Amino acid sequence: MADRRRLERLLRTTLQEAGQQYEEFRRSTDRQLDDARAAYVSAKNVSGLPTDEEGRAKIVCRRHAERRAALLDDEWRPACYESGHPDCEGCAEDVREGRIETW
Repeated sequence: MADRRRLERLLRTTLQEAGQQYEEFRRSTDRQLDDARAAYVSAKNVSGLPTDEEGRAKIVCRRHAERRAALLDDEWRPACYESGHPDCEGCAEDVREGRIETW
């Protein structure tokens, strides 16, 4: 009887550990897919612009007059974009039109 309980405990523990490992693997895979999708969107949006090794567009910020590497969102706005700011609005428009100053 004691052997049977030990065997049941061993099986239960082993199955729980396998379930935890599976869940960890699934979460990791989901994160990797999300990262890959984000990189695809970013790569799609920087088409034609020079990029750094991380896929960020190499633009010159109008607002701060400095070189920046920025990810672009689905509307071609740099990550540093501030809605309503005239320099940011003009920058986003220039990125969409492909006439932004780059480095």
